[in-house]
Amino acid sequence: MKLVKHLANLGYGSRKEVAQMFRAGRITDARGEVLYADDQPAHADIRVDAEPLDPPPGLLLMLHKPVGYTCSRKDQGRLVYDLLPPRFRLRDPLLSTVGRLDRDTSGLLLLTDDGQLLHRITSPKSELAKVYVATLAQDLADDVAAQFASGTLLLESEHTPLLPAELEALAPRRARLTLHEGRYHQVRRMFAAVGNHVEALHRERIGGLDLGDLAPGQWRVLGEDERARLFQAAD
Repeated sequence: MKLVKHLANLGYGSRKEVAQMFRAGRITDARGEVLYADDQPAHADIRVDAEPLDPPPGLLLMLHKPVGYTCSRKDQGRLVYDLLPPRFRLRDPLLSTVGRLDRDTSGLLLLTDDGQLLHRITSPKSELAKVYVATLAQDLADDVAAQFASGTLLLESEHTPLLPAELEALAPRRARLTLHEGRYHQVRRMFAAVGNHVEALHRERIGGLDLGDLAPGQWRVLGEDERARLFQAAD
C-alpha cells in the first residue's frame, strides 16, 4: 500500500493533507531521516512528528468506560470515542465498539477495526463470559441465584428463556453476575424480572480479560498474549 494512503487510512488526515505532511518533512523514520511518499519502510519504522505510528489495521483496544458516555458515533453528549485520539474516528476500516455498554454502565469495553474479530467476540458460539457487578435498590432475595441459574427465566416481551447465569452475593445489595449471552440491557432486565432495580452497573471482565489497573477513561492497545487470554476461558 502506498505510504500516503496508509497514513490517511490511519486517520492522520486526507491524502492531500498527508502529502503536505511529507513535503513539510514531518514524516521520518526511527533515526529521524525524512521519508518520502514513495518510500516503503516497515510500519514500525515510521514516525509522524517524531512519534511512532498508531497500530495498523487489526487494532484491538481496551477502554475503561466511565458512566455518562455513550457507545455511539452520532448521539448527542459524551461519546466513548471522545476518550480516544481524534484521528481514531477517521481510521479506515472504522474502529467500532464490540457490543455496547449503556450510558449509565461503566467498565470494560473493547473496540476493534477487525470485522472478523468483532464477530468472533460477539458470536454466541464463542461463549465468552461477561462478568458484571451490580448495586441494587433492594436486598437480594434468597431465591434469586437459583432463578438466574435455572435457565427458565423469561425477560419481559421475550419468548426464549435466558441461558443459566451465575450470581454471587457480595453484600445484601451488591452482586456479581456472570452471563453467557448478550441481550439488550440484560442485567438490568434480569433484576427487574425478579422485582429489583439496578442502581449502578460495572462490567469487570470479558472472557479471560479484566481491566487490571486501567483507570476510568483510560485505554490501551491489547497485544497478542492478551488477545489469546480473551478467548482462553472459552477454548
